[in-house]
Amino acid sequence: MEKSYVLLGSNMGDRTSILEEARNMIEARCGKIIKMSSLYESEPWGFDAEQNFINQAICVETDLSAHELLRELLSIEIELGRDRSRHYETYVSRPIDLDVIYYGDMINDDEDLILPHPRLQLRRFVLEPLCEIASDFVHPVLKRTNIELREVCPDTSDVSLYKGK
Repeated sequence: MEKSYVLLGSNMGDRTSILEEARNMIEARCGKIIKMSSLYESEPWGFDAEQNFINQAICVETDLSAHELLRELLSIEIELGRDRSRHYETYVSRPIDLDVIYYGDMINDDEDLILPHPRLQLRRFVLEPLCEIASDFVHPVLKRTNIELREVCPDTSDVSLYKGK
């Protein structure tokens, strides 16, 4: 069993319900969710959109390999309405986004999967929920904890606890 940190995000439709459904599908198909952050709201990163994102970090204890976990997460995205059939020149709104942030302390760089996530240290919307559940986890490449990465993160976008509607 390996502990994997996954970031969930949604900025289309009933965002909280979609995230809940994604968590249920992850637990049924990938492994037990052993930690779960609060929900955080943030403005879209890298593009303009009508609705903000809601993000959440989870820790999944899984017996799937990193590549199997990624394939399962991509399958869940499609089932929840994400259209990956087109390649966009920029970021776009989406009902669900599931990213493997860490898979234990694995370092991997192939055409299918880069671990740790290559831009996690640049994104406050990743670091805020991640710090809630794994503040002392050490990035296996950068050799800094998530808290240390958050302290030096160049992203100044607003990320706050989601207060609901």
